[in-house]
Amino acid sequence: MEYIELFFKSIFIDNMVFATFLGMCSYLAISKKVSTSVGMGAAVIFVLTVTVPLNWLLDQYILQEGALAWLGPEFAEYDLSFLSFIMFIATIATMVQLVEIIVEKFSPALYNSLGIFLPLIAVNCAILGGSLFMQSREIPSFGLAVTYGVGSGIGWFLAILAIAAIREKIRYSAVPPALRGLGITFIITGLMAIGFMSFGGMLTGGDEEKKDTKPEVEAKLELDKKKKEESAKIIAANNTINE
Repeated sequence: MEYIELFFKSIFIDNMVFATFLGMCSYLAISKKVSTSVGMGAAVIFVLTVTVPLNWLLDQYILQEGALAWLGPEFAEYDLSFLSFIMFIATIATMVQLVEIIVEKFSPALYNSLGIFLPLIAVNCAILGGSLFMQSREIPSFGLAVTYGVGSGIGWFLAILAIAAIREKIRYSAVPPALRGLGITFIITGLMAIGFMSFGGMLTGGDEEKKDTKPEVEAKLELDKKKKEESAKIIAANNTINE
């Protein structure tokens, strides 16, 4: 259940584009055609799926304070967390280079259509944001890190695919001249972000309700118990007076 909840939460509730507005440069530049958006989205899914778990391993076994204890007791006090950005970016750049080589080899047309934005995945803030969110939210296991990476990638993929499909359709619409281009794109993105906000209560509403009602029930039971005790004392006092 924990894996499913994290997977859907990273897609809909904590969507990289609509919740935190990360990766907007590629999102706006590549989303003119659905075909190129699909290729870019697939590349982002792959990079996030690989880099988030790898950076989780780096964080757990190298970067955190005391993470080097597995090397020996003399290394237990080392804290290399200040190297997080450098290590994370190095991992991301390596994976992006691998993706670039694969795409150029097997799909030259997609490689040419993506252009400079394919190697720029290395500096895509959505990719680095996935690793930093994984670190700040203290994801406890490798499996959850993989789930979070896949879910975040799919969320970014759905965002760029949706805006690309809409931008292809609005070419034939009567958009006011002042809003054509990025203007109407930003407006649509904002409306889609509001729509995705409606998923916020999908996984948390029930838990909040339980957390809110449980203290009330306990307080009511405690109050009933005190009333019974007071009633028993009053009855005992009356019996003593009568005797």
